[in-house]
Amino acid sequence: MKQGLHLKFGQQLSMTPQLQQAIKLLQLSSLELQQEIQQVLCSNPLLELLEDLESADTESLDSSESDNDDADHNTGDAWNETIPDELPVDARWDDIYQTSSAPASGQSQSDAPDFESFHTVTESIRDHLHWQLNLTQMSDVDRVIATAVIDAVDDNGFLALSIDEIWHGLASADDLPHAGDGESGVDREEVVAVLHHVQQFDPPGVAAVDLRDCLMIQLGQFSAATPHRDIALTLVDRHLALVAEGDYPGLARRLGVPEHDIRAAVRLIQTLSPHPGDRFQAPDTGYVNPDVSVRKEGKRWVVTLNTEFTPKLGINQYYASQVQRADNSPDNRYLRDNLQEARWFLRSLESRNETLLRVAHCIVEMQQAFLEEGPERMKPMVLADVASQLQLHESTISRVTTHKYIATPRGIYELKYFFSSHVSTASGGECSSTAIRAMLKKMIAAEPATRPLSDSQLALLLQEQGIQVARRTVAKYRESLNIASSGDRKRFKRSA
Repeated sequence: MKQGLHLKFGQQLSMTPQLQQAIKLLQLSSLELQQEIQQVLCSNPLLELLEDLESADTESLDSSESDNDDADHNTGDAWNETIPDELPVDARWDDIYQTSSAPASGQSQSDAPDFESFHTVTESIRDHLHWQLNLTQMSDVDRVIATAVIDAVDDNGFLALSIDEIWHGLASADDLPHAGDGESGVDREEVVAVLHHVQQFDPPGVAAVDLRDCLMIQLGQFSAATPHRDIALTLVDRHLALVAEGDYPGLARRLGVPEHDIRAAVRLIQTLSPHPGDRFQAPDTGYVNPDVSVRKEGKRWVVTLNTEFTPKLGINQYYASQVQRADNSPDNRYLRDNLQEARWFLRSLESRNETLLRVAHCIVEMQQAFLEEGPERMKPMVLADVASQLQLHESTISRVTTHKYIATPRGIYELKYFFSSHVSTASGGECSSTAIRAMLKKMIAAEPATRPLSDSQLALLLQEQGIQVARRTVAKYRESLNIASSGDRKRFKRSA
């Protein structure tokens, strides 16, 4: 093998630290961007918030030392006038002088900050059941069984384990108090008896095996004189599936009672809670800060960047002025490196905002029909369409539109929402899958309750509008909308 030197020319894209930082900022959501900015502010002394500079510049500089002395003198006089020279023997300090923890004179007691409201902890359903167990008179063995039953309750209030699994788990427990001649010290019947006792705890229907058991427990806690209680018990025990279908005439024939009694019993069942543990679960409230907003001014749509939740950054001019080019001391190198990083960060942040605004403006231009008339006029669009128009890569468009939201007059949407596949039409055009879902939702909402439209009928109705779509595609779109099938949507006609 002969060795030699060769000269070769080529081009390649190198991931510089500046490019890596720009890509990182580009794919961050608004909340993640705020956290990233806070971290950079803590690590780089050359970056600072412009709000701090503006507040410092707007502070009044006209107050002199004499004014401060007068203010201190007046404060001292007020202090002396508030506290008398001699206090009664049985007097309290709070009765004479109002401390800072008490509400101000112009502030009512209700407006004072509530300390407990800042330190409240959501109680789980198991904590609530354990609290009731501590107030219940039980033997040591029954208390251990009840604790095992409560620990088997899931967040919805149902038993996550069967009775046999709870019993076998108690049989292998080492700390179970001895009660009887049995090998495990506890019988299965005793586990069932303790379970029935726990099922009488609050909330009603807790520790049930299934939905039928949950509803039966709640109906059993009603008074025997409750109207239509017996019919409701029979419906839940034997005909719960027919109740879900709404076949009231069929239920009336099976039970031999008038249909209005069936409907009254069903209304009683509807007052029950199918998930007793719902009120103990913390609400999952998600708040979205839109990155861009769009509004109509005259005949054109205007897209603006939402900078309300993004802090304004700037370079600390004092530290920047201390940087000397010819100085190679450690302190000067530290300031010079941080100054360069601060400039890169500001440029990357500006590039992110500019790219986000360009992509949002392009989406709004292509989806003006949606903004004007609604989801049924959504235009089919993919990432390549925006990328080719803006001369950017598809990966860049994907990063920009992920976890970014836009506020429109029709609501707040993720930018990904405007991208959808298409279905061919009879005229040779294209229809967005989002528009087809909106049409299906409108058709199903207008269908008769006694004769719901099947997937085949929905496909025929779409074909009449020129949209070529198969029955299985309609079923896929319907399931994505969480809409039940035609058989489950059917409601029976009330008999005369």
